[in-house]
Amino acid sequence: MEAARVGVAVEGGHGNNVKLLHQKNQQQRAQMGTLSQLLAGGLAGAFAKTCTAPLARLTILFQVQGMHFDAAALSKPSIWGEASRIVNEEGFRAFWKGNLVTIAHRLPYSAVNFYAYERSKNLLHLLLGENLRGNTSADLFVHFVGGGLSGVTAATATYPLDLVRTRLAAQRSSMYYRGISHAFNTICREEGFLGLYKGLGATLLGVGPNIAISFSVYEGLRSFWRSRRPDDSTVMVSLACGSLAGVASSTATFPLDLVRRRMQLEGAGGRARVYNTSLFGTFKHIIQNEGARGLYRGILPEYYKVVPSVGIVFMTYETLKMLLSSIPRD
Repeated sequence: MEAARVGVAVEGGHGNNVKLLHQKNQQQRAQMGTLSQLLAGGLAGAFAKTCTAPLARLTILFQVQGMHFDAAALSKPSIWGEASRIVNEEGFRAFWKGNLVTIAHRLPYSAVNFYAYERSKNLLHLLLGENLRGNTSADLFVHFVGGGLSGVTAATATYPLDLVRTRLAAQRSSMYYRGISHAFNTICREEGFLGLYKGLGATLLGVGPNIAISFSVYEGLRSFWRSRRPDDSTVMVSLACGSLAGVASSTATFPLDLVRRRMQLEGAGGRARVYNTSLFGTFKHIIQNEGARGLYRGILPEYYKVVPSVGIVFMTYETLKMLLSSIPRD
């Protein structure tokens, strides 16, 4: 869900075909081919994740802050204070804890999301009938439902990588998981195979709202901007609207993401379970112990990474597209 929350510019996360580039898919396929397009999208997403990894790790650390501490004793979150602690106690490289898993997650996620979207779109057009192809309302329905189905499929297929990433990033000075393979083996041994899917319900529940909010805010802002300033650069309008849509989407779906992170850490490192309840029971537990504001721990670093992430994905994708398009093909 995190990638999706970057906004309309990053679709389905869940971090991630670039939606503001998706409108040009047919032309790109003719120039690049599907494999090159997937490669460019995956690499652009991985590069953007690497650049914003310090903010992403700060977000995770704040999100899980209330799990094993007395909420009343927790100090007011300070981005600078936590960043200083990481440098002093763990070293500068610790800002990128779990980033290797994120990169490993990006290409398969993009591939599954892309394939599932195309298959879902074709199936929906078949069910609706060819006579409705090109109809605005039908196309919107296909986009929403197809995007939702592809997001659910990709999130489910690659979810274990996301869970391992969270556990590695949430570790502080003491290291229970020594790496990716050790984390997978330890989780399967101590918690069973289904332990790799803790928190999946919160992820799937957020796919629909994320797509709806991102798409509606992006399209609404872009239409309003175009009506007032029709001569502005298309790239600037897309980046600005994508960033604002990302902020709106983050605000609306952040509580679900926070619950997902906490459920991913249930029983991690041999610790006792904190939330022995369902998804909604976890929401209730957090509100009772930390207040409604507890659902928004870590929202500031999440906001700070939206604009650079959107810009980096867009520019990297365009650069890779030009490079891959220039490679001669037989």
